Amino acid sequence: MNKPSYIQTFEKGLLAKKTDEIFELLKECTLCPHKCVIDRTKGVQGICRSCQLPIVSSHQSHFGEESCLVGRAGSGTIFFTNCNLSCIFCQNFDISHYGNGREVSYEDLAEMMLLLQSRKSHNINLVTPTHMIYAILRALLIAIPRGLEIPLVYNCGGYEEVQTIKLLNGIIDIYMPDLKYMNSTVAENLSGAKNYRDIVINAIKEMHQQVGDLQVDDKGIAYRGLIVRHLVLPNNIAATDRVIDFIASLSKNTYINIMDQYRPTFRSRECFDMRRRITIQEYDDAVGRALKAGLSRIN
Repeated sequence: MNKPSYIQTFEKGLLAKKTDEIFELLKECTLCPHKCVIDRTKGVQGICRSCQLPIVSSHQSHFGEESCLVGRAGSGTIFFTNCNLSCIFCQNFDISHYGNGREVSYEDLAEMMLLLQSRKSHNINLVTPTHMIYAILRALLIAIPRGLEIPLVYNCGGYEEVQTIKLLNGIIDIYMPDLKYMNSTVAENLSGAKNYRDIVINAIKEMHQQVGDLQVDDKGIAYRGLIVRHLVLPNNIAATDRVIDFIASLSKNTYINIMDQYRPTFRSRECFDMRRRITIQEYDDAVGRALKAGLSRIN
């Protein structure tokens, strides 16, 4: 079995050190590119509407993720409440926008991880973790001595601060960011994310530098590397062609999930171009572009 990198990081005392560094960032929060510069340790909330303790919507063995994460036993997903993005088409808006979930202790979060492992989940899949990094690290300090030993998946929206991602080096085994857009104006209008294009490019480059292309075991289960997700949107509003060109330039061996499940939901009808589902042709064009660019690991 390939031991997750966070075990060695813990044994060297580096996990505790990194946890302390993240805590200091919370005092004038600059964990994500919004840089709200507020003291979350004192109960002040920024764009993510979260303080210090974790807020969890659900935890379960999930079978709707990529096949290399799900395997036969499922991906051990922990869905965190709230988000640092404000996507008007979010399909989980009850969690990300309306805040459905409950605040739990670090001990509780550690127990969730251990429970999912006991159910034979192939990994701990941290969904929307960006604003909960401190809580995650605190929980790991509890869970690792109790036997946690399956890979950690950082399942995020891509709007990540590079300096924060660097602090996660040696902790995260599998990065799974969305690459939503290649047009920063569109990103700001649809997700409230300024300068998204440059930020997501730099973040994904750092992720890839840390973990490399996706690696799987002899059963096809991922244990380390990068997975990039891209949701095809109507009328090529996301500039899918440029998304794919960037991914191919990163590595032709990048594992990419080109997703076709967009549907108008939440506030998406506020944008004229987003008022319909994508066509079969739009999806086929995206896959064709990826193949033409030399990408072969397409989910």
